[in-house]
Amino acid sequence: MPVLKVSAADQYLIATGDTSLLEVWEALPDGLFPPFPPVELPGGLDGLLKRGGFAQTFFVGSEVLGLTFRSPKGHTIRAGGLTVKNVQGYDLVRPFVGSFGAMGDVQEATLRLRPGRAWLFLRRRGELAQAPFKPRFLWQELAHTYAFHFGHPLEVRRFAETFGGEEVQEPPDYTGFFPNGMGVGPGNLIDMRFSWADGGNRPQMPEAYRRLADAL
Repeated sequence: MPVLKVSAADQYLIATGDTSLLEVWEALPDGLFPPFPPVELPGGLDGLLKRGGFAQTFFVGSEVLGLTFRSPKGHTIRAGGLTVKNVQGYDLVRPFVGSFGAMGDVQEATLRLRPGRAWLFLRRRGELAQAPFKPRFLWQELAHTYAFHFGHPLEVRRFAETFGGEEVQEPPDYTGFFPNGMGVGPGNLIDMRFSWADGGNRPQMPEAYRRLADAL
């Protein structure tokens, strides 16, 4: 089973890097949500964390509590842990998230789960723009803008009133958009960070970041 452990009491989930995103969603206890929307993307959890998430309107690095990854030199590295304020050694979790593979491949990840009493998945026609009410996840697919939000029922109702559109019945599977892998460039998916392209490039790496990756 790719999802190794789920703790509803402590609100975290541990899964292998090859776990698909919808497999994570299927393993969730009621009322808890991961740091990505209910969609399928190439590369599973490993690919998502390398790209720095998808569609989130918050800092996703803080939602990853721990990682075990294999560096380009073949070293197995464990970073972070089960606690939010884990300060043992160097914090390699946050630089890994969004590294586009420069720091290696995810073997196992511990994700923080967030509580919500209600949720809603909506789409409307039109291009991506900042919404009057900022949902947790916001992105554009072709001619439609999608949004997913969870939280207090009154907050979710306010989201529905300001966003409009129609409810999404089935989680989208975007893997068919990216037969050559998912990278940055003109494409069919856009979020508040990037436009995502089939076989696209990764952003240019700062020199300090490159030295860190080379040292692992």
